[in-house]
Amino acid sequence: MQQLARQIVETFRLEMFLQLSLATLFGGAIGLERELGGKPAGLRTNILICIGSVLYTKLSITMAGGNADPTRIAAQIVTGVGFIGAGTILHARGAVVGLTSAATIWVVAAIGVALGGAFYWEAAGTTLLVLVVLRGLGRVERLVARHSTRSALSVHARPDPTVLDDLEAVVRRTGLEIERQASRHENVDMVIDFTLSGPKRLHDEVMVALLHHPGVRTVSTGE
Repeated sequence: MQQLARQIVETFRLEMFLQLSLATLFGGAIGLERELGGKPAGLRTNILICIGSVLYTKLSITMAGGNADPTRIAAQIVTGVGFIGAGTILHARGAVVGLTSAATIWVVAAIGVALGGAFYWEAAGTTLLVLVVLRGLGRVERLVARHSTRSALSVHARPDPTVLDDLEAVVRRTGLEIERQASRHENVDMVIDFTLSGPKRLHDEVMVALLHHPGVRTVSTGE
């Protein structure tokens, strides 16, 4: 009996090690794609969410032991991840940014639950599919961007030495193309005028991103 209990513990630990390793691999693959895209939920966030989901699910199944519902603890993962996902969403002046990152976190948690439940092929297939959607459809979006819209933004910022380069980097991270850029001093502010082109939704996102920059006072459109 003691030997059987020891074998169960050893098997449990071996399987747990495999599941946590796969969680690090799958969560890391998705997190790396997000990190390279400069998104708020990157490499470490996705790995930790996937590992945590595996651990909660595995412990839930083990502690239930056939005497209770093994899904009770695992079910709370969805609620917990919802709070984390909400933290990645920014809302300002009618524009919403971060929905894709929130949805990615939600799916990564599901991959962790699948690993914790020993659904390895399902978790691997889902990871591959998520990477295809995040990376592959980006090319499709760039093709759609050929039918893009244009907008003119006027940014009033504090006249710091690096503010021009910082704001240009913020704009480029959203995926918009800068067709024209000019700067001038107006009273105590530096005014940077951008003419941008790209998908309509990105024009809303860039306004939110610029407004959250600490050196920016106001952002106005040429409409």
